[in-house]
Amino acid sequence: MASTLNMNGEDPVERPQQIRDIIGGLERYNPQAAEVLEAYLQQQCEEKFTDCNANRALLKLYQLNPDRIKDEIVTNVLVKTMTQFPSPQFDLALHLLSPSYSNPGPGSSSDLAEAVAKLRTLNSHLEGARYDHFWATLESDDIYADLTTDIKGFEEIIRVKIAQLISLAFREINISVLESYLGLRSEAEVKTFVTETCGWKVGDDSIVHIPKNSENEAKKTEIREDVSIDMFSRVIKRSWEENA
Repeated sequence: MASTLNMNGEDPVERPQQIRDIIGGLERYNPQAAEVLEAYLQQQCEEKFTDCNANRALLKLYQLNPDRIKDEIVTNVLVKTMTQFPSPQFDLALHLLSPSYSNPGPGSSSDLAEAVAKLRTLNSHLEGARYDHFWATLESDDIYADLTTDIKGFEEIIRVKIAQLISLAFREINISVLESYLGLRSEAEVKTFVTETCGWKVGDDSIVHIPKNSENEAKKTEIREDVSIDMFSRVIKRSWEENA
């Protein structure tokens, strides 16, 4: 399962040399570079990898050249950073947006501000491990489908990442719990996902068995206190002296 997706969102191996040259030099401040970075973002959406560093460079260009802002590009960047949870990537991207979009005041509204607010809600559920709330929110409004439609395999990416995190904390988990965590509609769908995508096993008692790893393995903790006889004798001596 670990190799299903490339989760290195800061320095992905897929980054071409042209993008490395842009984000590593003065070209990152050239307004014309926005078109190249936008095309690269489209590549990320189609090929299921994320380059948060390059995407932040694009948002920085929008910050410096507000006339170039494209709402769909901004929301695609935020959705791509969301797939990197748990991480600060979403907030790092958010802070590059104008406050009128990221923190609109009372009475102010725009399509982009509304979209950003909805994506913040989704991201907060993922960061808080409220996975059932994430799926319920995602299905609660058609706008969420519009916001995520450009990101190929978005729901599958999220499911795989949730499964990765679950595997770090559990050795066994009830299939009904996984059903809500993974946003699947039946136990049959869960069984297919965990066996074919994750390589886990499902018992006859509807318990999913997760292979042991360095994080979910119970470890014996041994606590030792090295107290020498000399130290102990000094404590007793001091106690006698204080009583005397």
